[in-house]
Amino acid sequence: MKRTFAVAAGIAVVASLSLAGCSGGGSEAAPEETGPVTLTLSGWALDTSPEFQLLADAFHEKNDDVTIELKEYDPAEYNTLVTADLAAGSGPDIITQKEVKYVTTFQEGGQLLDVSDVELPDGIGGADSYAVDGVQYAVPYRQDSWVLYYNQALFDQAGIDYPDGSWTWEDYDAAAEDLTAALGGAKGSYMHRWQSVVQGFANAQNDADILAGDYGYMADFYDRVLALQDDGAQVDFNTSSANSLTYQGEFGKQNAAMLPMGTWFTGTLIAQQASGEADDFAWGVAPIPQLDASTTGTDNTPVTFGDPTGFGINAAIDESKVAAAKEFLAFAASEEAAELLAGVGITPALTNDAVAETYFAADGAPTDDLSKFAWSSHETLPENPTSNKTAAVQGILGDMHTAIMSGSTDVETAIADAQDRVANEVGTD
Repeated sequence: MKRTFAVAAGIAVVASLSLAGCSGGGSEAAPEETGPVTLTLSGWALDTSPEFQLLADAFHEKNDDVTIELKEYDPAEYNTLVTADLAAGSGPDIITQKEVKYVTTFQEGGQLLDVSDVELPDGIGGADSYAVDGVQYAVPYRQDSWVLYYNQALFDQAGIDYPDGSWTWEDYDAAAEDLTAALGGAKGSYMHRWQSVVQGFANAQNDADILAGDYGYMADFYDRVLALQDDGAQVDFNTSSANSLTYQGEFGKQNAAMLPMGTWFTGTLIAQQASGEADDFAWGVAPIPQLDASTTGTDNTPVTFGDPTGFGINAAIDESKVAAAKEFLAFAASEEAAELLAGVGITPALTNDAVAETYFAADGAPTDDLSKFAWSSHETLPENPTSNKTAAVQGILGDMHTAIMSGSTDVETAIADAQDRVANEVGTD
């Protein structure tokens, strides 16, 4: 779907293990409870993920008779642990949907309440990812998209022009090579180990369906990144893996001049520069390079990818709490919540001029026109289709990615193997 949005960068705040919250309009239903209500909300990495505390505190300011208690889970095992708690009858009242590919796991297990009656504001992105057979099982509150971060200081040092919004991947590759040669130490780019960094762009910019089982269109993308790796314009996959390199460290310590990454990195980079964890240098954001010139330039809409993050309601919630829980969902999707999220570097699902102003007003945020364009104008296609096949298919594609990037299997063979596995183990749509 086509989205135009802007985001605000900020420094993350520390979240506590418990917080209070209540509602702020959007759903017609009003809490029917006559006394205080306590809701539990699942989250992860509470000391570095400000949105949970922030939304609940703001909600509480509007209705002080509802308390929201955070239930923290290990982010690496989030879906497994939440599923186990739900099966044991101890799951949270409000279930944060961390990854779209697991939405159907909860839905098919009968663990998500129908929230189709929660009114969403016009222009919100990501809602379709939580709809199954016309029923809405969660609402989005944030929507990250992938862009290109670049170090202006290293570009200046190399005497190379900044990205201008017109780049295709060929332009990006040439810049990475030229930067590496000119800098004599730092790499032109850093590509993290995730399959998303190759496959997400290949899928979105080819408008491909991973459930169809044909992945030949990914070959050119893999040939490109392997060439950059072989030429030394980016750290190779095996070195990155062996040394557990982080994208925050590689870009923040100026080991790489460019970084394709999701918009969540903005708030992190600002916070790390403020704390000294990252070097102090000028940086900007550009649209992600495009497959061809038809979607480049500020007169066009670049194509990228990204999934929403949302809130659903436990189907086993006490009936007396349902109205308050739906009110919280409506608030989390509202413009008021969007501005709060933007102020701490979170990309909200709902964006407009006011949200954009909040985002770019933060200390340390880029202020140039191209950075604002990159944040505000793009077509963001989902990385994960909402299907009970998605997790299995992505697992197979993850194996393919590792085989190709590590050099253990050539591109053509690895793609053919993945196609056979999907056909035989999962089935195609």
